[in-house]
Amino acid sequence: MTVKVVLLEDEEIVRSGVRMILESASDIEVVAEGEDGSQAIELTDRFRPDVVLTDIQMPKVDGIEVTRQLTARPGAPAVVILTTFDVDEYVHAALRYGAAGFLLKDSPPLELVTAVRVIASGEAMISPRITKRLLSRFATGAAEEAALARLAALTPREREVAVQIGHGLSNVEIGGVLFMSESTVKVHIGRIKIKLRAANRTQVAILVHDAGLL
Repeated sequence: MTVKVVLLEDEEIVRSGVRMILESASDIEVVAEGEDGSQAIELTDRFRPDVVLTDIQMPKVDGIEVTRQLTARPGAPAVVILTTFDVDEYVHAALRYGAAGFLLKDSPPLELVTAVRVIASGEAMISPRITKRLLSRFATGAAEEAALARLAALTPREREVAVQIGHGLSNVEIGGVLFMSESTVKVHIGRIKIKLRAANRTQVAILVHDAGLL
């Protein structure tokens, strides 16, 4: 199955480079490009992508607003933030709006391709180089007690899975650590997201961090 991607980036040279990397994979197609977030809804409605890869800082409408608008819509594509260290103070807000993850603009080509595949399959992915940095630097200020109270809705096993999500592990990796099948992990994650009212795995990871469990 081909993964369809809409790419939003105001710098043409960056946009061209990302497109070239993604389309080097036979199973990924960049179906549309835009230079501003104001095009997000139109391009999504027209091309029905699986993934929207968006820069944060763009004229008119930025990547945070793109995330907010798209994730509020039924059947929304997964939204991935493309960023640099210079602007990552905005990323935490984007993740809380439901972004499936974020990547650095200088990510290795294989990492970018893998991330799009993983995210299109329903998982979340944060660039491994800065997962811990992001979570430690951009704490939301929410009380630890409030986060722990929300996590109290989970069973002990679900809590273990949630913590591993917080460490950035994939379903297969979680299964290996907790000695369960991948299908069982998926069932637990589905229940966790419902109980925590989380749009995706990344929101679960942030909540686990706020609770001080990482």
